Amino acid sequence: MAQLDLSGKVAVVTGSGRGLGLAYARSLAAAGAAVVVNDVDAEAADAAVRQITGAGGRAVAEVVPVGSTEAAEALVARAVDSYGRLDAMVTNAGVLRDRVLWKMTDEDFDTVVQVHLRGTFTCVRAAVERMRAQGGGGRIVAAGSPAGQRGNFGQTNYAAAKAGIAAMVRTWAMELGRAGITANAVIPVAATAMTRTIPAFTPHVEALEREGTAFPDGLRKGEGFGTPEDVAGLVAFLASDASAGVTGQCIGIGGDKLALWSHPQEVSVAYADGGWSAEAIAAAWPLTVGRTPQTVGIPAPQL
Repeated sequence: MAQLDLSGKVAVVTGSGRGLGLAYARSLAAAGAAVVVNDVDAEAADAAVRQITGAGGRAVAEVVPVGSTEAAEALVARAVDSYGRLDAMVTNAGVLRDRVLWKMTDEDFDTVVQVHLRGTFTCVRAAVERMRAQGGGGRIVAAGSPAGQRGNFGQTNYAAAKAGIAAMVRTWAMELGRAGITANAVIPVAATAMTRTIPAFTPHVEALEREGTAFPDGLRKGEGFGTPEDVAGLVAFLASDASAGVTGQCIGIGGDKLALWSHPQEVSVAYADGGWSAEAIAAAWPLTVGRTPQTVGIPAPQL
């Protein structure tokens, strides 16, 4: 499809030296886009560029830790200086500092929020400034997580940042629509450094790495769990003209599964003439809104 041809398009992918980010960058380049690879590890970034150019694609590297305005502006400048424009910003860079609440330090919290939440904000802001100035619209693709949709034990910082990203893309969808710029979040489930530590997934990930053994259907369909390459097609779609009518969405993908996450909404309501006292709430709770409590956390794999 011509709408999925990214020839002439330019994309920045943060955190793309390895893992999911590398899969995104390779997919975009394979579809014809010129890509700015970003990582804090210069060797990883350079290796990613070699992979892409070795396969016939176009790519350059910009080694900088995302989070600051200066880093975001450097990424946009690299795209414009190298290829003359910017059409897509894919914010994938991230770090983990997992700890239960009472053991999480200020540094643990701030580091994760700086990279994930502030890094997404600054990179998208810089990208949008360029897209609006050059005209012709653009694409924002931000990395979310099931943890940001449902919470996850030991991930106060990460879940909060990813929930914030989901809220930001919904806001940006409204703010950027007139400029023809879409904003969506990808909610990936794939074999990464984080998910390989989940006991139910570990042997399958190790078998894939060791022998190239494909994941069974119970993982690919039942859990929607696959490889980074399984996720990359969604990013290429969202960066393309084919997704012009898709914005403000949180879209899940993994293995053989593609899903649309719901936005938060009221699921049960009750009314009281004159308003609600604490006593009235206590009396009505089990008979009204309290009858539909919402679950929390990412469901454990059922293999």
